[in-house]
Amino acid sequence: MYIFSKKLKTFAVILMALGIVGIAIGFMCAPSTTQEVEQILQAREHGHHGAEHAHETHDNEIVAADTHAATDAHSADVHAEHEAHLEHVLHGLQNRPWAAVYVACIFALLISAGVLAFYAIQYAAQAGWSPVLFRVMEGITGYLLPGSIIFIIFLVLTGLHFNHLFVWMADGVTDPTSPNYDFIIAGKSAYLNVPRWLITAVVILAGWNYYRYYACKHSLAQDQSTDDSNYKKIFKASAAFLVFFIVTESIASWDWVMSLDPHWYSTLFGWYMLASFLVSAITVIAMVTIYLRANGYLPNVTTSHLHDLAKFMFGLSIFWTYLWFSQFMLQWYSNIPEEVVYFITRIENYNLPFFGMLVLNFVLPLLILVNTDFKRLTWIIVMVGIFILMGHYLDFFNMIMPATVGAEWFIGFPEIGAIAFFAGLLIYCTFSTIAKQSLVAERNPLMEESKHFHY
Repeated sequence: MYIFSKKLKTFAVILMALGIVGIAIGFMCAPSTTQEVEQILQAREHGHHGAEHAHETHDNEIVAADTHAATDAHSADVHAEHEAHLEHVLHGLQNRPWAAVYVACIFALLISAGVLAFYAIQYAAQAGWSPVLFRVMEGITGYLLPGSIIFIIFLVLTGLHFNHLFVWMADGVTDPTSPNYDFIIAGKSAYLNVPRWLITAVVILAGWNYYRYYACKHSLAQDQSTDDSNYKKIFKASAAFLVFFIVTESIASWDWVMSLDPHWYSTLFGWYMLASFLVSAITVIAMVTIYLRANGYLPNVTTSHLHDLAKFMFGLSIFWTYLWFSQFMLQWYSNIPEEVVYFITRIENYNLPFFGMLVLNFVLPLLILVNTDFKRLTWIIVMVGIFILMGHYLDFFNMIMPATVGAEWFIGFPEIGAIAFFAGLLIYCTFSTIAKQSLVAERNPLMEESKHFHY
């Protein structure tokens, strides 16, 4: 029986506390007026003065133009452009703490959901290698319910216009008489509307959580059972859940991420997001398993089990890269303006996270995990796991931030605070759940095969 150590529990609580402080600082530092924005831009311009003058951004050029606008014949036009720009930057900076929380919130939620899907795959496939890891997976999915509640609260606040992350929720975008009218968004209004969006989210998360509750309930019941009836119930439920999951995951990816850019779409997006959070989920399984094993638990987990987890990490990293390149190459090559602008925005304004993500998610896992022996070394798996988690956080960052904050991005207090809070909550939920039950699902009919698994 695992005991949730005081050190780890304290660490998780400290992470959450520091995260709340960082998020609060992010909200307090967000500007409330265009005058504050102008001061920020002027300070930024001053900071780029001198050697970096040739690389000043368009934002600073507008500020400089406005400074000398009094003697310019086109001062009225320049001033109007400057005010519009300040308003745009203001919205981006006000969205930033909300967007930082949203990135970390959805990333942690989908990691838990990815573990649940992987768990269901093992049951539906009647995999013989993985039952010794089932309680680890059930522990990580312990985050799913609190994570879902937080996420739904965030979506409700968004629907009530506490933030402006989703442009299709803006006033007047579907009204032909409004200056904010958007023909494309209006054409999608039958789907992109707040009631449908919220109801769908509740149904999706309720379905995921119900399967988690049902499977874990019967998994524990199987430990006390004299037959395999509970195992068979989970097997049938897992097969049905996977059908439900693959459909709802695609809808969730459209609703929660792709609709942030309502003028852009990709028919590959659901698969792309699935690959991103599924490889992150398996990485978390591997890292939690290694931690428990290092502390004297999970004696039946061998290097062969870790080798298989590392193979999934490697294979899904390649799969993610294939999907990323397929989506990028087809749209870039076709060069249709409403499609390619999605990537141009990210390459121009998010150059470092965009290309850094590719290194962390593809290059490093490929170069390191291609070696079979490395897949059995715990420190290698942990190191690559850190790279993968960082890289796929940046993947979600790249998907969400450009549509919500524009070019006004930075890795600062709100971003680090949000990561800390949700990482702490994930750790706390995972290990407190693991501590409530036996670490070995002894009566699983495939347990002996799993205990004696050798690659």
